[in-house]
Amino acid sequence: MPTLTFYSDPGHGWLKVPRSLVTRLAVEVTPFSYQRGDYVYLEEDLDAGALVKAARAAGMTVTFNPQHTNRRSRIRSYAPYTTERN
Repeated sequence: MPTLTFYSDPGHGWLKVPRSLVTRLAVEVTPFSYQRGDYVYLEEDLDAGALVKAARAAGMTVTFNPQHTNRRSRIRSYAPYTTERN
């Protein structure tokens, strides 16, 4: 598994994951996550942890590249997650 980027701002964080991986691991994603193009930005409280747990259960090694901003993240302006691409 490639390294996944974890974005955070002063209030929250999101794990950027290819939509295909979310589908392949059958992770149930809440409406608190976001999407843009072929990527899903899984919120840190539930969805990111569920994906990491599923990936590890599937024998994948998960590594992270943290990216923090002291400003409001633009991820907050992305479309809420649905099973449809935006």
